[in-house]
Amino acid sequence: MSCFLVPLAQAIITSAYCKANRNSVSAQGAGPLRRSLPTLEKMLWGGTIMLIVDHIINGELTWQYPFFTALGQSGGAGVMLHEILTVGLPISAALTAVWAVWALVKSRSKVRA
Repeated sequence: MSCFLVPLAQAIITSAYCKANRNSVSAQGAGPLRRSLPTLEKMLWGGTIMLIVDHIINGELTWQYPFFTALGQSGGAGVMLHEILTVGLPISAALTAVWAVWALVKSRSKVRA
């Protein structure tokens, strides 16, 4: 129900970093990970939007207060925190790891070509 909060926070931070360092992110002398940050940004925003839509469809997220259905129950905050730590963090870590491997493979294939 709240696993999308970690990728959302990472997407906001990544977007802010890319916007603040627009020139250094797109520079040719930048490393492969820095040049590929816009791709990570798009992956994070896309995944976050997909998770939000999924949670709305499944009724775990509503348009009225409390927005998270778990918060309407006793002990719901603990359930949310548990999901953030056990689902949200691994989602973000896996997505970032896949992106890093992709960026490094992409940079190595450009060097060989």
